[in-house]
Formats: sequence, C-alpha cells, structure tokens
Amino acid sequence: MAQGQKIGIVGAGLSGAVIARELAEAGYEVEVFDTRPHIGGNCHTERDAETGVMVHIYGPHIFHTDDAEVWDYVNGYQTFLPYKNRVKTTSQGQVYSLPVNLHTINQFFGKTFRPEEARAFIEEQADKTITDPQTFEEQALRFVGRDLYEAFFKGYTEKQWGCSPTDLPASILKRLPVRFNYDDNYFFHKFQGMPENGYTDMIEKIFDHPKIKVTLGQHFDPRAPHDYAHLFYSGPLDGYFAYEFGRLGYRTLDFERFTYQGDYQGCAVMNYGDASVPYTRITEHKHFSPWESHEGSVCYREFSRACGEDDIPYYPIRLVEEKAQLADYVARANEEKAVTFVGRLATYRYLDMDVTIREALDTARLFLAKSKEEAAMPAFVHAPL
Repeated sequence: MAQGQKIGIVGAGLSGAVIARELAEAGYEVEVFDTRPHIGGNCHTERDAETGVMVHIYGPHIFHTDDAEVWDYVNGYQTFLPYKNRVKTTSQGQVYSLPVNLHTINQFFGKTFRPEEARAFIEEQADKTITDPQTFEEQALRFVGRDLYEAFFKGYTEKQWGCSPTDLPASILKRLPVRFNYDDNYFFHKFQGMPENGYTDMIEKIFDHPKIKVTLGQHFDPRAPHDYAHLFYSGPLDGYFAYEFGRLGYRTLDFERFTYQGDYQGCAVMNYGDASVPYTRITEHKHFSPWESHEGSVCYREFSRACGEDDIPYYPIRLVEEKAQLADYVARANEEKAVTFVGRLATYRYLDMDVTIREALDTARLFLAKSKEEAAMPAFVHAPL
C-alpha cells in the first residue's frame, strides 16, 4: 500500500488516536470519525465551569502500567503527575480500606494481627471444602471466608453485575483479594499517575498532526462504500454487523452528579459494599488531581445496570451466552477485507488504558510491516476469544 493513500478510523478514543498518529507519521492521510461531539471516548475529561475541577465525564480513569514504552508514550503528550489510587469502602456502618489488607482485617475482626497471624486466621475462615471454585462466590469463600466475602464482595458484586455471585465465573475474582501488609495502593504497577491537564488534552495532542482529520458528531457507516485503503474500526463489534446475531451483553453506568462546597468524602473513591445502598460507589473528582486546590467539589454517585440500545456500553459481560454470540461475530469479522477491529468495543474485552495503547501501537506497527510486504492485514491483531 502506497503512503499517501487514505486510512479511515472509526472512533476517536485512545485506539483511534494512537493508530492515527502512528500512520500519519508514516506518511498516510488519516480520517477519523466519532459519533460523539468530543474526542477521547470514555476517557473524556472536562474542567467544570463552576468549581474548576477536572471531571472524568464517564467515570474515573486512573493510569497504571508496567509497560515502560507505553508510559513514555503518554508522557510524550502530557505530563503525568504522581497519583496513588487508595480506595475506601463503607460496609456495615464502618469505613475500611481496599483492597482488603492487614489494616482492614485487624479493624474488621477487632484484632492486632501481625502478617503471619493474619494469614493463618484468614486460612481458618476459608471454606476448605471448596477445592475447585467454579463461581465468584465459591472463589471468594475459598480464599477469604464468609464474613469478609459478605462485607466487601457480595453486595458490591450483585450491584455491579446485576446478578448473584453464584452466577458469575470464578475467573472474575482472579487473584487472592487480600494483602497481609498495610499497603493500600490499589494497583501493583510500577508506573502510576494522572495527566496534569486531563486525558482529552493528551488525546488532542496525539491527534495534532497535519495528516489527521477528525470529524465529530457524525455517524460513519463502515459497511457503506468508501474509498479508504484500509479501515480501523473501534466501535461496537455487533454494531458493525447491524446486530445480525443479536446484541452483545454489557453493563452500563448512570451517574448522579452533585456538587459540594468543601471536601465531601476525603478520598477519590468510596465504595458501598452493602446491597441496601443502591449505588456502587461515590467518586469525588478533585481528589484525582491532588496537585490542584479547589473549594468546590464535583461528585458522582455511580449506578450499574443492564445496557440498553441507546446506552453507553462499559463492561462486557462475556458469560456463556455472550461468548457464543461473540464467536459468531468473530467468524463474520474474519470474512471482512481491508478492515481491522481494535479496542474494547470491537474486541468485546475489558481493557485498561495502557493495554489499549499497547494494542494500538502493535496494530499500527503490524499494518506498516504488512504494507511493506504487500500482505493482508488480519481482522484482529488481538483475538477476542
């Protein structure tokens, strides 16, 4: 494929931005389309006019990675300042720190355990009759026992997924959700931070290239005739095929936004583990920019529910029924020519931002290599199944 030929990209989020920039720098003309009136997808940030707070419009996005190249990449377009995600949870009338750690255990059980003592105690609480956990609930009971499970996992999970933890696979709770020290940093990753001026400013800078044209607020039908040499599609996979095999299942979020004069909760994220509280958490956005100072505050109460046709999809469900549908869509996608499906919606996977950027870089580089070889680009660089 000769440089100078036009490339089409559907979606102006991280996947579309990174691929657009890589190909523009290699000499391609790139046109990007997004149905929303802004760039950035669900990472979109805006400064609130009333309070001056940088607001994560679609809920908080915290950057964390062990990928040094990706960390250097984002810092090339925005200064990332230090940020540690320290989550709290309100459960049974008390406030605890998450992930469950030595402080949480000692506070919850009224103990003063040292690490080895806590480890032995939790092992006593665990349900050892469960040898091969198949469900979320079995996994939790096997590793932390009923008391911690019901306080910190059961109600929250029911609200987040809209079903019983007995209906969810054990894989959702992949690793032991307990630390036997006082480390309350939610993530383990080497690089953690927040963009000084927000994600939208960073993505705007990625798009800032003379060979990139971005069109917002316009639906692009990827299956209609077009003159692009290749198309990168980061919209919903089922939507690309006009929902031929039905709609893939997602959870969506509703946000109840409110402002407060002062500091509402003293932390960025407060979970609510009790099933009787209808929301999963409250986020206070000024705490995501701890280097700034604001008198006013912007908060979101977050509610999870099934995603309807006109809702923004957040979390792919990926249970048995959805995986069967997904297999049908993947088979159809593999029949397409000159289109590559990228990102969380087009591969129907939950992706952190660093993984999204890594996969976009990999995709762009493979495209450039295939172009030199005059070889066909696959429908998926990272397979959904």
